[in-house]
Amino acid sequence: MPNTSARKHVLLIGTGGTIASEVTEGGLAPELTTEQLLAHIPAISSICAVDCVQLLNLDSTNITPGHWLQMAHCIQERYGQYDGFVLTHGTDTMAYTAAALSYLIQGSPKPVVLTGAQKPIGFDSTDSKTNLMDAFRCASEDLPGVSIVFNSKVIPGTRAKKTRSKSFQAFSSINYPYLGILRDGVLLRYIRQDCGKAPVFYDRLNTRVALLKLVPGMGREAADFLLERNDGLIIESFGVGGLPEFGGFYHCVDEAMSAGKTVVLTTQVENEGSDVGVYHVGHALKNKLGVLEAYDMTTEAVVAKLMWILGRTRDRKEVERLFYTPVAKDILWPVE
Repeated sequence: MPNTSARKHVLLIGTGGTIASEVTEGGLAPELTTEQLLAHIPAISSICAVDCVQLLNLDSTNITPGHWLQMAHCIQERYGQYDGFVLTHGTDTMAYTAAALSYLIQGSPKPVVLTGAQKPIGFDSTDSKTNLMDAFRCASEDLPGVSIVFNSKVIPGTRAKKTRSKSFQAFSSINYPYLGILRDGVLLRYIRQDCGKAPVFYDRLNTRVALLKLVPGMGREAADFLLERNDGLIIESFGVGGLPEFGGFYHCVDEAMSAGKTVVLTTQVENEGSDVGVYHVGHALKNKLGVLEAYDMTTEAVVAKLMWILGRTRDRKEVERLFYTPVAKDILWPVE
């Protein structure tokens, strides 16, 4: 049964990352266990009671969708025993993992918080300790759903993107406000995510999803290659969205969709989203071919959502319905 006392009980799940790294001859590599991380910040005991699980110890570059399923399963198995969950994770693919967990664990009334660091916890100039303390504070609060807590910001799992490679303010919330901020150890919550009485867990992803970033002058060959080997293709186009009128792209997409593939068009621009129907280069894609449009979603969320959807169905109408059905505020425009 969930803990009903004033003192919250939180599970720390370690997956590796910079936060748990030490200097080796081959560069920084995850070495520390969750217990060793906690030893650096004994003050956490004043926030909540903590149990530890060392699920993985990987550089986040090595994290795969199979690992996302492991994380979700770990939480599902222990969901009734804890008031909240903290996952330590490398920053490079944390936004993908946060998005994936948002689809694999839907409507959670309990916090599922991801955090990490730009500098290892053993370094003098580290952000690890602040981020961990903040993550445990949030995991002990009424903060439903999946979020990233980093640099004193609380970001919805479906809206996070790593926008800085080295500095402590690594993550931004794209096209959506922060859920809250932490100031002097206190969570100032702006938005409470929707949740149910209990979460809905999913245990299947279709990893046959590819991402293609357009560059000027590109022909259809790369798209053909990816579509042949995958069930879905996400195309990062330019500006509000469209495909080049030369190079056979239109026919490539037409043929793929006729063969039952799913094609999603998004934008390389971080903010404000796509609007495919504005220009001639995009209008026919949506209105004649039925290409899905990502609108204000992040690329990370589109990738994870399409894997989740295609793990459930290949029916075109159902894929479209699920894609445009908001999950954890992942898509607002044109839905809201």
